Formats: sequence, C-alpha cells, structure tokens
Amino acid sequence: MNPAALLESLVSIPSISGEEGPIADYLFKLLSVEGFKVQRHGHSLWFQVGEGTPRLLFVSHLDTVPPCDGWTTNPWTPRWDGDKLHALGANDAKGCVATLILTAKSLMDEGDLQGSAIFAFTAEEETDGRGIRELMPLLQPLDAAVVCEPTGLQVCIAQRGELVLHCLARGTSAHVGHAHQGENAVSKAARDMVKLEAMSFDPHDLLGVTKPVVTQVSGGRAHNQVPDRCDFHVALRTTPNLQVTDIVGRIASELESEVTIHYDNYLPQATDSAQPIVQAALEAAGLQEGIGSHTASDWAFLGSVPAVKAGPGDTHRSHRPDEWLTLEECLKGVAFYRSLARAYFRRIAGE
Repeated sequence: MNPAALLESLVSIPSISGEEGPIADYLFKLLSVEGFKVQRHGHSLWFQVGEGTPRLLFVSHLDTVPPCDGWTTNPWTPRWDGDKLHALGANDAKGCVATLILTAKSLMDEGDLQGSAIFAFTAEEETDGRGIRELMPLLQPLDAAVVCEPTGLQVCIAQRGELVLHCLARGTSAHVGHAHQGENAVSKAARDMVKLEAMSFDPHDLLGVTKPVVTQVSGGRAHNQVPDRCDFHVALRTTPNLQVTDIVGRIASELESEVTIHYDNYLPQATDSAQPIVQAALEAAGLQEGIGSHTASDWAFLGSVPAVKAGPGDTHRSHRPDEWLTLEECLKGVAFYRSLARAYFRRIAGE
C-alpha cells in the first residue's frame, strides 16, 4: 500500500462532519480488498488484527470541519509542496487514519501479536462524537485505547473537556425616552461578562487553569426599546480536577443572570502515568513523561478505559487554511503505533 497515494485518496473525498458516507464507502471497499474483516455502523468502520486479550483500541475520525476562509487552493485537491501534503483533513485527522491503516497492514502481515488491536474510524467527531458514542457498546470489551490525533507524537495523558453554559439576563422593557422606567438586560449581561472575564478555576497539573469565555451574545428587540432580555453562551474547557456542579454553582452564585447547562457531553479525561498504556506509549515515543492536550476528541467518550492521545501532525495546524501533513510524519507515525502496540502487549503479558 503506497502511503502517499493513500493520503491523497483520503483527502480527495469531502467528508465534512455528518457527510462521511462517501469516504466510509471508499474505505470499506479498500480495507476489505486488503484482507481486513471490516464492520460498519452508520458511517463509522472498525476491524480487528490479532486475537484474544488484551484488547487495544486505536481510534481516529473520518470527518473534517468545513473549509474556512483563506485557502489558496481547492481544499479537496491534494497539493504537494515538497514533502508536505496540503488538503482539508490532511492534518486533522486523515493523516492519522492513513497512518493507522498502514500500521494495521504491517501488524497483520507480521502476525504474532499477543492480543487484539482494534482499529476504528469514526464519524461526527468534529460535532458531537456520535460515531464513537455509538461504537463503544459494539467494541467492548476494551482494555486500553490510543486516540489518534495530531500531537507531534507527543503522548497526551490528560485532555480538557467542554462545558457550555446558557446565561439569561432578564430586564424590564420601556421606551428609550423613558429608560428610567425599565431595567436594561443588556447592561446586566455586560456586568456579568466582565465578572466572567476575571474568573478562573483551580489549575490542573498538566492543563493549567480553566477560564470561562463568552462566545455568543443576543439581546434587544428594537433600537427604541429598553432590552428586557439578553442571552449569552459561555464556554469552558474543563479539566479532570474540576466538577461540573461546582463550576456551574460558582458561576450562578456570582452572576445576576440565570445560568443553565447548555452542553456538557465532552468530559475531561486523564490517565495515570503508571498505566501500561502510558508506559508503552512513552517507550514507543522515546519520551520520559506525558503532556496535556487542550483540545477535545473522541477520548471524551471512552469512559474509564485507560487511554492516551498521540499521533502524527501538529494540533496548531488543525482547522486552519492550507492545512498540511508531511509524508515523513506519517511514516514515523506508523513506526510509533507499531512499537506502541507491541510494547503494550508485551507489558501486559509480563504482568
């Protein structure tokens, strides 16, 4: 299987989140021809290499965000600049998908695994994690997992979650000419936004502090009417040391606005550095310690399965124009994942 051709084929198929059907069709046929017993649920795919326990999951996603402004070429037309492949999804995360396919092929050809490596490619990771949420019951039992995202092959052992709050400032409507008869909900919301900007929560050792960020605001009905309502949303990238109830309780107690949870599905995650999956990943990467990741991923939905996040590419290239990945990064990723799988199985067998 030619790595460059595989990368090109994947990025050439548009797969904005929720529209992964064509790439799932393509991969199902390709992987079946390569000898894998592929299973499919919706637009997510998975297959297994090896037999028995332990069962190690490698998971990445097929979908991309929509192309942003600033692309200098067609986002779905692969363009090589030396060793760099520019295309939407090249870095996040079709490069990881290609790397995992090459890894699976290598492990299958080599044989002699001391367990089962499950390879899953999910849909809708960029929106609500529906793909992995629906696959988890079908993939069980799982003993450990590797979430394949662009980390520069750094081993992430902690990841932020995502909490979104809806805040509602209520006021009293009045004619602007008699503004003293009303209560301005926009002004109330503005006071709360100033409070939020100054707020922070206890830091995590690897991820640092959590701060609320106002992301959307809507208020006022007409230019000649004192606003009686102002809605705004607040996003927090949470850390494993914080409890959602404590965060919401503190914010609600300090704001004039009403505070409710809008979204809290993406849970923060962390894996103890003594876990075999962490030690195997660090061994494969030639590193002494793991780091934290500030972006959410399918890891949020793995529950208590010990996991790390690691993969080829750079998180800072994601969701940006002219996104890219190098062929060298892909090939180094294959070597890393192969070494990780064997190191993990070896460690478990030696326990």
